[in-house]
Amino acid sequence: MNMNMGSADRKLRTFVLAPALIIAGVLVGPAGWLAIVLYVLAGVMAATSVAGTCPLYLPFGLRTCPQPKATIPSAERVASR
Repeated sequence: MNMNMGSADRKLRTFVLAPALIIAGVLVGPAGWLAIVLYVLAGVMAATSVAGTCPLYLPFGLRTCPQPKATIPSAERVASR
């Protein structure tokens, strides 16, 4: 899979969203079903930030990372002159 998450998006998920979800899980009761859902969401946020790819971005064509610049091979530059 290609990376579709920029560094700001990855840092936000790792250092803000995942810890906030874990804290929310502890506050609602560490063994309740809602806490377990919050822990799983925190794990998904951490995993996607490590992988650099968000599966939910793919169907919508979203990218938060910069596009790689297309380079023209030298043979095409010479032929176009």
